Amino acid sequence: MPEPIVATPLEAERLIARAREVLRIEADAVEALIGRVGADFAHACQLILACRGRVVVSGMGKSGHVARKLAATLASTGTPAFFVHPAEASHGDLGMVTRDDVFIALSNSGRTDELLAILTPVKRQGAKLIAMTGDPESPLARQADAHLDARVDKEACPLNLAPTASTTAALALGDALAVALLDARGFGADDFARSHPGGSLGRKLLTHVADVMRTGEAVPTVPLGSSLTAAILEVTRKRMGMTAVVSPEGRLAGVFTDGDLRRLLERTTDLRSLTVDEVMTREAATIGPQDLAVEAVRRMEERRINQLPVIDAHAQVVGALHIHDLLLARVV
Repeated sequence: MPEPIVATPLEAERLIARAREVLRIEADAVEALIGRVGADFAHACQLILACRGRVVVSGMGKSGHVARKLAATLASTGTPAFFVHPAEASHGDLGMVTRDDVFIALSNSGRTDELLAILTPVKRQGAKLIAMTGDPESPLARQADAHLDARVDKEACPLNLAPTASTTAALALGDALAVALLDARGFGADDFARSHPGGSLGRKLLTHVADVMRTGEAVPTVPLGSSLTAAILEVTRKRMGMTAVVSPEGRLAGVFTDGDLRRLLERTTDLRSLTVDEVMTREAATIGPQDLAVEAVRRMEERRINQLPVIDAHAQVVGALHIHDLLLARVV
């Protein structure tokens, strides 16, 4: 295994200085975009909002990577979109573009041959064209129905050759477009979760208490008036660290927890004469079956407890929830 290269203090200082300079150049490039967001940006948004098909995003090289990211961001925030490689588009993939679509072409120079080669077929098809370039006078920008100006004064690369500040600016402008459209569509957290069902965010926004709570015989309950011994046995059998105490109508009257038992033992060891009514917690924290599971997590953390009885609108006990159930569902 080769020996690691250890920078001298002088070399380390130079590396840090270069990194800071790159960040300054790219931050300036993004900040400069703010003053250029105007009527053309709004027109681009309107074209997409009026689109009856999908948004097709394309670009070559580094612009292609940015285009892929833009397509993915649009698709996950309420605007159906996909990426098409411009070279592949010339060899059949252009058949995926319809007259109802909006075509977004990314090219810093605005002169990428592979993109220019497919502009005429795209426009002949009837699709609207949005260009994102670094040159408003470029052929791509001039043919577009709307142009998004992503030009930068210089690249962060000291040779001013490698796409660095220009790709950062294009990424930021693409994000601005996606978020503006998200806002215009009224796209909310529930919508976002539906397009991310496999992720942790989706689980948090889509999982309800009813999906993970314990039901039926698994729910620890004892009736009002039960002996404390019966309540302790129920806590032990159901292994939830608590039992709900219910009225004859099935409504929640209180809860008895292992914490209640420990506090009681600090005062007395004579438990046989007590009923659960005398020692239960009457103002118990609860949750509803249609509440989000993540809300149950919040209430448990707030009250520093590990379990909740689940009650319906009539205070009927319909389930029980333990922090372990939430961990298994990967909500926590």
